[in-house]
Amino acid sequence: MNPFRQRLQQQILVLDGAMGTLLQERGLPPGGCPEEMNLNAPAVVEDIHRDYAKAGADILVTNTFGGNRAKLAHYGLEARVDEINRSGVEIARRAAGENGLVAASIGPTGRFLEPVGDAGFDEMVEIFAEQVRAFVAAGADLVTLETFLDIRELRAAIIACQSVSDLPIMAMMTFDDGGRTVLGTPPEAAAVTLEGLGVDVIGTNCGLGIDGVYAILEQMRKVSSLPLIAQANAGLPILRDGETIFPGTPEEMTAYHDRLVELGVRVIGGCCGTTPAHIQAIREALEGRQTAWQIRPRSGWLSSRTSVVPFGSAAPCAVIGERINPTGKKAYSAELREGKTAYIRREAQEQLAAGAVLLDVNCGAPGVDEPLALERAVYAVTGVVGAPLVLDSSDPIALERGLKAADGKVLINSVSGEEKSLKTILPLARRYGAAIIGLALDETGIPETAEGRLAVARKILAAAQSIGIPKEDILIDCLTLTVSAEQKRAMESLRAIELVRRELGLGTVLGVSNISFGLPCRPVLSATFFAMALAAGLDAAIINPKDEKMMDAFRAGMVLLGKDLRAEAYIGHYADIATPTTVATAPSDGPLPVREQLANAIIEGDSEGIVTMVEEALAEGLDPLTISNEGLLPGLEEVGKRFGSNRIFLPQVMLSAETMQKAFSRLKQEMGGASTSRGRILMATVEGDIHDIGKNIVCTLLENHGYEVIDLGKNVAASRILSEATAQQVDAVGLSALMTTTLQQMQMTLDALRDAGIKVFTMVGGAVVTQEYADSIGADLYAADALEAVEKINKLLTSSH
Repeated sequence: MNPFRQRLQQQILVLDGAMGTLLQERGLPPGGCPEEMNLNAPAVVEDIHRDYAKAGADILVTNTFGGNRAKLAHYGLEARVDEINRSGVEIARRAAGENGLVAASIGPTGRFLEPVGDAGFDEMVEIFAEQVRAFVAAGADLVTLETFLDIRELRAAIIACQSVSDLPIMAMMTFDDGGRTVLGTPPEAAAVTLEGLGVDVIGTNCGLGIDGVYAILEQMRKVSSLPLIAQANAGLPILRDGETIFPGTPEEMTAYHDRLVELGVRVIGGCCGTTPAHIQAIREALEGRQTAWQIRPRSGWLSSRTSVVPFGSAAPCAVIGERINPTGKKAYSAELREGKTAYIRREAQEQLAAGAVLLDVNCGAPGVDEPLALERAVYAVTGVVGAPLVLDSSDPIALERGLKAADGKVLINSVSGEEKSLKTILPLARRYGAAIIGLALDETGIPETAEGRLAVARKILAAAQSIGIPKEDILIDCLTLTVSAEQKRAMESLRAIELVRRELGLGTVLGVSNISFGLPCRPVLSATFFAMALAAGLDAAIINPKDEKMMDAFRAGMVLLGKDLRAEAYIGHYADIATPTTVATAPSDGPLPVREQLANAIIEGDSEGIVTMVEEALAEGLDPLTISNEGLLPGLEEVGKRFGSNRIFLPQVMLSAETMQKAFSRLKQEMGGASTSRGRILMATVEGDIHDIGKNIVCTLLENHGYEVIDLGKNVAASRILSEATAQQVDAVGLSALMTTTLQQMQMTLDALRDAGIKVFTMVGGAVVTQEYADSIGADLYAADALEAVEKINKLLTSSH
């Protein structure tokens, strides 16, 4: 057994603390590459490792956090990935000695994946795999994935690790004090996704002090059975005597030890601001607590980027919306062939509003490039709703494309008992951390009896478990046959549900509506069969949630079966309804006015339809300025409100921004390529800091609010900011910093602007910047996020004119 996995079962392991701040104290110049010190100052790096080992760290983390080619390219070091990462492991190994473990560190690339950014999933996998190959060659004991903000990027990193090695993996995301990542992922969704991928340890690092980390891990424990890791900062950074410091003492870092141990935390270390003294305190506080790991029961969960849904015997029946399927839908099939997604986005929203908790997505139609269509559909659905997905395809190539595009842990619909299906679909589920629907049929067709379907289910279970898919991630479709043709077999489906649950302990699913095909008044028959299936123990149902008879049967069934505690969901739906309706009807108030259509298009991120809407508005006689101010900008303002109240998250904001950009491009054509600018703003990440994701988002949103943005990029000297601000005659200067060590550059830059007599408004932001710091250096405004930056710059520049 791998030494890390063995020791993880036997004791709570201590991880080391911060590396970057100690490197800066010992010679790393501002703006320098920390990982390059593995080559030009290995003794300095080794001394830091030795200090942590002496303090009691069981695990030393390599100085390779930014050792991927995307990050190293900022320093012209992209050709030295292998050399830098191998050296990082070798240095840590020398310091660890015989009993110490070496965790090879991987951090994010600084890029966003499509469709939020420009990085492809396969490209990202290869970037991380390049690092892992070097780790394996140098003899690392495990890989630790740290400080990730994007769950899809973290998925790519995990898949890269597993594709080139069998090293244990610790996977961590960074959360803000609101309990989500920058891209909107809560701890539960992260935990479900990561456990599905088969990592060894999950948790969080950076961003929060020990109290905040404990709160995040509490949420993860609710949905995960895995060992946890806690890697907190030494408190939250504060400004003291003009310097940003981390105030947490070594003793304060141990305040939550009892609760962490009880929660199942098996690795405890430190992040920003922690030192060997903090690690020694953690080590001493753990003495006498080295208890063996008790494996916790696992349960079935699915996830998206922003939400989780339980499934299985302990959960309510999961309603899977069936309508994103081209069968019998000519308009949808036509959209698929044309590469459009309006139907998909509309149905996703309507089905979720009607009561679905999962959405089945099927793009298989004649004349359709199914792999491309499924990828496009996944992006479309996740752009407008937060429900986990069910990817419905028999094409392995299409499934893999969809799995790469997905944000969380999806359900594959489906694998059968046929050998070809087992050999092609199950490995995809394992690789991408998906759950599966197993069809109770094989090469001989659908067994006539419940016992025959049980036998196929047993075969699927054995094949899945043999490659590492747990039984909790399997639902068996006992198959619904139309009662008009095979009346006696309806009861066999119900018996099969009971047998599969009792004999195999597996969850079950049915495509319920198939029962009534070819008969009149289908909802009556389908709803009755649905109620019977629920009583038999059905765990998930693929139905039309907009059919109220089906949903009536579902809601009543959940109450009667004790799955809707205190009938809360039932009461919530029916309290104000005198008599349940038979079929849901859409409102018929007619089309919205064009201004509202434009606003809604921005809110929903309808980048496909926005140009047509702008042209319709122009045809109605609206001038470009009216279209912008009364249609587009109100939509963006609503996006800002929803973002501020956590109803939408950054990916949706970026999609709305892209839609706005397309609308503005069309309006510019109408104005002969010119447009009225609301102001000119210069943006830059200060000297010594190479982080620019947040700054880039601000630039995009400012442009889409009508501002002209001059983006100088990252690691920009104050002298260049001054010269460009003068030459470009800007109205405002925005500065960003992520690192505590580069905050001083903000003050120096603002002082230089004032000393030079350059009259501009100044805006500051970034992960380590606070309102207090902004006030202390005389900045005109501080923004905590991109939308706040836009809102405040709007007010500032408007009031100045």
